[in-house]
Amino acid sequence: MKKLAIAITLAAGLGIGSLAGVQAKLPAAPPMSDADKAAKAAKDAAAKAHDGEMNAKAQDRAVANYKKNKGIVEPKASAATTSGKKK
Repeated sequence: MKKLAIAITLAAGLGIGSLAGVQAKLPAAPPMSDADKAAKAAKDAAAKAHDGEMNAKAQDRAVANYKKNKGIVEPKASAATTSGKKK
């Protein structure tokens, strides 16, 4: 009987503790200064530019891989076609 009472007490304590944790509010973050805002904006702009470059590189690799695996060859200008003479 004593073990059951201990188990019930522990379960009730855990329930009350978790309920209190859910209801607790964190303090508000301190406001950002102008220097912090400017630094964050510069960092975000640099990250966006880097992501754009990486996306372009990935697209180029995907196109090259597609052409390689599908056997698509880009036409190259030969000497006969650039001279303007017809065969």
